[in-house]
Amino acid sequence: MDIATGPLSTLLPKLATLLQHEYNLQRGARKGIKFLHKELEFMHAALRKVGEVPRDLLEEHQRIWARDVRELSYDMEDIVDTFMVNIEGPDPPSKRGVKKIFKKMMRKVNKAMARREVAQEINDIKERAEELAKRRDMYKVDDIAPAKKIPVDPRLNAMCTVATKIIVGIEDAKEEVITMLTGGDDDQKKRIVSIAGFGGLGKTTLAKAVYDEIKKDFGCTAFVSVSRNVDTRKLLKDMLYQLDKKNFGDIHSKMLDERLLIDEAIEFLNDKRYLIVIDDIWDKEPWDKVIRLALVENNMRSRIITTTRNIVVAEHAGGCYRLKHLSDESSEMLFYGRVFGSKDKCPNHFSEVSKKILKKRGGVPLAIVTTSSMLASKPDNINEWNKVCDSIGSGLGGNKSNMDDMRKILLLSYYDLPSHLKTCLLYLSIFPEDYKISKDRLIWRWVAEGFVQRASRDQSFLEIGESYFNELLNRSMIQPAKMDYLEGTFQACRVHDTMLDLIISLSVQECFITTVFDDRKHSLEPNQTRRLSLHNTTAWPTLKMPKLRSLTIFKATNVVIDPTPSLSRNILLRVLDLQGCNLENLASLGFLGSLSHLRYLGLSTSSSDIDHDDQLPVEIGKLQFLQTLDLSPAASSSGEVVRLSVTGLGQLMCLHSPRNEFGIILLDGLKNLTSLEVLDRLVVTSECIAKELGHLTQLRVLKVMVAPFKDGEVSEKDDDWRACNDALVESLGKLTKIESLQIGDTYMDYDYLIRYNMDGSMEEPLNNLRRLCMVVDFLPTWVKPALLPGLCYLDIYVRIVRGEDIQVLGTLPCLRHLKFGGEVRARESCVVGPDAFPCAVKCDFYYTRGMVLPCMFPRGAMPRLQHFMFSLEPKQFLSGGKFTADDLCLGHLPSLRRVTVGGIELIYHNKDTNDMITSLRKKVEHEAAIHPNSPLDIGYSAG
Repeated sequence: MDIATGPLSTLLPKLATLLQHEYNLQRGARKGIKFLHKELEFMHAALRKVGEVPRDLLEEHQRIWARDVRELSYDMEDIVDTFMVNIEGPDPPSKRGVKKIFKKMMRKVNKAMARREVAQEINDIKERAEELAKRRDMYKVDDIAPAKKIPVDPRLNAMCTVATKIIVGIEDAKEEVITMLTGGDDDQKKRIVSIAGFGGLGKTTLAKAVYDEIKKDFGCTAFVSVSRNVDTRKLLKDMLYQLDKKNFGDIHSKMLDERLLIDEAIEFLNDKRYLIVIDDIWDKEPWDKVIRLALVENNMRSRIITTTRNIVVAEHAGGCYRLKHLSDESSEMLFYGRVFGSKDKCPNHFSEVSKKILKKRGGVPLAIVTTSSMLASKPDNINEWNKVCDSIGSGLGGNKSNMDDMRKILLLSYYDLPSHLKTCLLYLSIFPEDYKISKDRLIWRWVAEGFVQRASRDQSFLEIGESYFNELLNRSMIQPAKMDYLEGTFQACRVHDTMLDLIISLSVQECFITTVFDDRKHSLEPNQTRRLSLHNTTAWPTLKMPKLRSLTIFKATNVVIDPTPSLSRNILLRVLDLQGCNLENLASLGFLGSLSHLRYLGLSTSSSDIDHDDQLPVEIGKLQFLQTLDLSPAASSSGEVVRLSVTGLGQLMCLHSPRNEFGIILLDGLKNLTSLEVLDRLVVTSECIAKELGHLTQLRVLKVMVAPFKDGEVSEKDDDWRACNDALVESLGKLTKIESLQIGDTYMDYDYLIRYNMDGSMEEPLNNLRRLCMVVDFLPTWVKPALLPGLCYLDIYVRIVRGEDIQVLGTLPCLRHLKFGGEVRARESCVVGPDAFPCAVKCDFYYTRGMVLPCMFPRGAMPRLQHFMFSLEPKQFLSGGKFTADDLCLGHLPSLRRVTVGGIELIYHNKDTNDMITSLRKKVEHEAAIHPNSPLDIGYSAG
């Protein structure tokens, strides 16, 4: 689906479903649906063509026709969904005799009324469709040539890995900014450098590169964004949290005004040398009235970096540095590297057009990246390259056409997207500027809106949605904001402000997203507002919006908005995201049960009560179309428990619970959730729950904890724990589609840990399992190659480490990342076999009690290992005098690049221990020095 076609791609299958005999439609209604299905197929094809053409190139009658078809398809989908809700009904039949008969009679009456209503509404829609068909034929609106689809570039991860090490074209600028910051160190006063330049020039990239280079020299650091619609209280809280996460860990939950936050910052920074980056300042006011006041002058040689598009603001803040465009050499490196890998790999017949394109890009990194990303999938089509070159404006010089040309550049990439990605990209205009958008949250919202389509039930919505996300990254339409370096996947994204400006303008033109930025009056169109996003508002819009499908709230800092009075009227809501609201009483949300169309429900479950135990209203169990229930809190409390009844949620695919000591406790209905793909933090409170888990055969992601309950308390009986553990392992063996599994948590109470015995037999191999995290009593027997053939990431903590455990883990054929720790009670060497860990690139061995040699590496073991981490306890081990430089045999690891030794930076007040630490470091550094890949990168840590 894209904005040109509206919901036609989801509507057509629904119309086909309605024609099935089980819905027993009236004859006229069936005939009308058949006509609509056929006619809307033609409209769908026509609108796909319209969506591939820049809006400015369409005739006025084409734009009007496309708008009217979209409105028709939205209205038709509302009719169909409402009919489905009325026919299927949310209430399960009663088991009581008279009540059961009465409900059955009423249901028949309601269904008959629903069929009559849908027949009339379909007749009205049919008349509108006939009129649109006539206009389509009259004006030949679909006489447009379609564009070609662009495939995914598989080099994304490799290119991003290189980008983290080499930032093209800013080395000179980085050195200049560092010199401005650090030159004349005799000056004790704080110093400011303000990097200025227009959007897309690389201001933030440069600031981050400088920040990463020099932050090691400062006592505390922070990197925060201001953005256009600045929330100064949130800005100050973010800054304090980054400066000291321990002391300001709960700062976001405190009700503090700007003056108090400024005082907090002054008091904290008064005796510290700090480095702070204030990114993207739009005007002088927030700098003068808030930011500048918090950055105390303490004569400690502190440094401040700001970035801004406005030269006047930069000069006002001080230390203005005007960021230059990329040089020709750097522009070529960035462009050719993205398209061909390097300039010398560019075919000769592409050389001339490449030079023309680079000249028109004017050395602007964003322009170069977006253009080269589009061309990367067309390396063999010179005609396409010439078309792109001819379509680009005459340059990006310092004149009025700057932003127009940038917009043209971005529009080229936008219209080159497949239709489904256009919709997914424009949907990002819901989120505020500089917002870190969680990949999972975004994907499940796409699914709820109908943007993610699958051909069969065997396909995973999560996997398809992730492919959309990665393709947008690949095309440089969004920017990665968080990366899981162990797996090489991106977990969040941001939208560049220049791109955000573009997609907001497109969304407004197409009436796709309506955004209210504050409490000022806005001209909302009640009958055209289908997706509403509230930013920093303190009250609800007063207008009724009968067609509202999606509502998202990003609240102002410390403002509590009560949604109850208004939401119950918006019965067509499909997406309701209240994670920006402070909902302290979840039980008051019973009205949600009347929102029968809901597909996505996001709630904040944070609480100020440490021992809070909340229960979601049972009415949520009536939402038979709900696909995602996201209870991820903004700030969780350690003892929070959320209880949930899920009897009727048969279509639920994703259940996220709070990230706290426990999680979701299901009161009933787990075995009914057969559509679940993601179950995040389930608490197994009984053997029955553990067995029901085996019914969820569609699961891809599972995080589970065991805590058998008796009379509302965690049981102390070993038999109860054993029954839950055995049933859990048995159920896991049935989850053949599972890809990521977490059992327990590393911060678990030690008394719980000794009861986590996950030994047992698996029914089937977990062929799809790639990631496994466990906290267990000892290594289970099912951790072996035959049952985990594709496991590539393992993070496991065992209470009792046995000598053979390392040998077992070494036989896992696909294991790339290993983190292994636990308690060692016997002094026995964990010797690695000569063929062990054939694919491992990173290994971390750590121990919390006792001591053991990390490993002895014979030749042939770990041939791909690049980063080796291990922990020693020098006081316990070195006193025996047994450690020598030959024990590790690092020279047998041919791919080794880095060694990190933990446990030797502990601060002792005993001279003998300090001498042993010094001796140990010399021995490790000696072995590293004689390694074939010397010099190795050696690091030390306290852990």
